[in-house]
Amino acid sequence: MSAGGTEEMAGSVPAIGDYALLSDCQGCALVSRSGRVDWACLPRFDSPSVFTRLLDPAAGHWSLAPAVEPVRSRRAYVEDTMVVRTEHVTEQGRIAVYDALALGPGEHGHQIGHASPHVLVRIVEGLDGEVQMNCEVQPRLEYGLTVPVWALEPGGWRSRGGPVSLVVSSDSELRADGGAISGTFSIAAGHRECFALQVGSAWKEQVSPLSLREIELLLERTIEGWQSWAELHGGYDGPYADRVRLGGRVLQALTYSPTGAVIAAPTTSLPERIGGVRNWDYRYAWVRDASLTLQALWVAACPDEAGAFFAFFATAAGGELDGASALQILYGIRGERHIPETTLDHLAGYLGSRPVRVGNGAWNQLQLDVYGELLAAACQLAEQVGQFDAASSDLLVSAADTAARRWREPDEGIWETRGGRRHFLYSKLMCWVALDRACRLAPRIGAGERVDRWEAEAARIRDAILAEGWNHAIGAFTQSFGSSDLDASALMLPIVGFLAPDDPRVVATVEAVAEHLTDDRGFVYRYRAGDGLAGAEGTFTMCTFWLAQCWAMMGRLDAARELFEAAAGCANDVGLLSEQIDPADGALLGNFPQAFTHIGLINAAWAIAQAK
Repeated sequence: MSAGGTEEMAGSVPAIGDYALLSDCQGCALVSRSGRVDWACLPRFDSPSVFTRLLDPAAGHWSLAPAVEPVRSRRAYVEDTMVVRTEHVTEQGRIAVYDALALGPGEHGHQIGHASPHVLVRIVEGLDGEVQMNCEVQPRLEYGLTVPVWALEPGGWRSRGGPVSLVVSSDSELRADGGAISGTFSIAAGHRECFALQVGSAWKEQVSPLSLREIELLLERTIEGWQSWAELHGGYDGPYADRVRLGGRVLQALTYSPTGAVIAAPTTSLPERIGGVRNWDYRYAWVRDASLTLQALWVAACPDEAGAFFAFFATAAGGELDGASALQILYGIRGERHIPETTLDHLAGYLGSRPVRVGNGAWNQLQLDVYGELLAAACQLAEQVGQFDAASSDLLVSAADTAARRWREPDEGIWETRGGRRHFLYSKLMCWVALDRACRLAPRIGAGERVDRWEAEAARIRDAILAEGWNHAIGAFTQSFGSSDLDASALMLPIVGFLAPDDPRVVATVEAVAEHLTDDRGFVYRYRAGDGLAGAEGTFTMCTFWLAQCWAMMGRLDAARELFEAAAGCANDVGLLSEQIDPADGALLGNFPQAFTHIGLINAAWAIAQAK
């Protein structure tokens, strides 16, 4: 198995790194290297899954693969797109499979995802010889709870069952059995077989099956749409340009275009350790992740995207950011506040990792760092945004006022620990960032009269961090005031400009993290202290990129490159990274692919470019 885990694991359950992401900027699917769609949330990222085999072998999939084991297979995203092309070579011949979530008419550039038709397209193309193929479409709706009934009609099949209507378009001869439709066909060189799965409401006007040519046009349009987006976002030409550009497309693929919300990851309950209980639902919009996404893309960020981002949070938050209407750390992709966490006990979990969770109980946690992330994004993107509208300006002013008023309170911290509130250093740091950036933005957001007060409060936060965040016995900044525990989030001190990279306290902290919070390869754990949760986790890839970024800022370019390349080298064969990496074998762990990780990659690459 490669570091990214691109071979199927025991029991025919692929490694997390075996999957490629498909997205129409509204919903998602994960397709394995062997040609099986094991996860699909359509029409939205947060919809109950249509295929759920990722979390239970009996919970639904769509397999489209050679009838005999291929001699070899290789795949890649079609250039500058999120369309996957997989080539299988068998003893009988060679074929290519194109997989995509289709974009709608006129979806080019900034408009991709605005009118997605919610169609999963799969096209098989014969290249050499003649290859026998198997196709099995076995949806299990609502996270595996509903088995559909199929009815044959001209041009395909239609399902009935649950709130979702499915239409499978195909010219191949398929048969229905046990809630699935399946069949075998041969594909010769120069020929194509086209399939499409349309997802809609069972209670609205029904769509008709698509013709072969209509499916081909959907694929062509989707490739053109993604390439037009990439053309607008190709400004970075520094080190690791291919990885940075892919990271940008992944972040766009995790954006819910109708609102501008950026999800943390398209999956739920992929474990931080196999068999463990640290399994969370990441299909929501974290203020932190979304803010950092825009910052990571600031070189190529455009007014449309930045404006949509601020409009989403201004709309979702509403009113003053205090009391019952305080800015939450996460929202639903359409701005929902209430995201209760429940468990799906009927699902076995990924390789037995239970519980499987839907929703996220962190929605009502207090995490004071979010004000800093929001204002940092606004400050970095001010030129792209131009003049902030009234709602966005009010949001930013209220965020700064709230940081000034509440920074002295304990909170749950960036890592959403469930062991009680503390005075986390990172939270204080980001409250300082909130006020520092608000002062810079004041003329743009109509807050000139507040600058003196914001500057005074920022100075108080700074004094508190320097006095109480530094542990003389440890010789480093620590996780929380009065603590002796190290935390990788202290790496952000130089990154946000609180202290210079060559400040002796920064150098000591970075070196302490590198010595005490890393595995044998130098990959970084978030912390080693107790956090109120059972079980262990892997190294946190975002933190590893933070360390590489710090090395670059400190002028230690060789160390930065070495660590960056080692961490980036854990990506799977199509360049995707998950939340964490298994310290035992380098396999990808946690929800996948994760925005946070690709943000870290982009920022570290940029820091290395700047250091050069």
